[in-house]
Amino acid sequence: MEDHKIYILDSNVFMEAHNRYYAFDIAPGFWDALIGHAETGRIISIDRVKKELDKGEDDLTTWANNSFHRWFAKTDDPAVIDAYRRIMEWASNQGQYISSAKADLARDDNADAWLVAYALSKEGVVVTHEKPHPDIRTRIPIPNICRAFNVECTDIFQVLRALGVKLS
Repeated sequence: MEDHKIYILDSNVFMEAHNRYYAFDIAPGFWDALIGHAETGRIISIDRVKKELDKGEDDLTTWANNSFHRWFAKTDDPAVIDAYRRIMEWASNQGQYISSAKADLARDDNADAWLVAYALSKEGVVVTHEKPHPDIRTRIPIPNICRAFNVECTDIFQVLRALGVKLS
């Protein structure tokens, strides 16, 4: 069965790649693969992730604005906003998380809940380097939100494999 999933990238996917294992000068094929699969509709991100990347004012910011800008989807869609509202209601009702964790998730400059809301409303897959933490209290990890809403969540390495990307 062929994979037709749409993968929605978290800011940490871009940042970790840029700062660590896929720097532009070491692995340009990684960045070309992102664009290539974005052009086919398989990889996207959201406008709020772009705002997080814009804070960097570095080569990654330049790349995001010049090469990937078309694939930062808007989150002002009514279905996305409704999914975001549901996530915020869920978070506020979770006794596991302390109030500062809930407040952090709701911050205007935090893309996490919006990322999951977009995936929930569009039946996409969240791609993040965050790991689930069932007992954490001090923050609300993306995979915990995904699990609560039955949204698939994976990391970039699994996406590269699923899409058949070869960095050579």
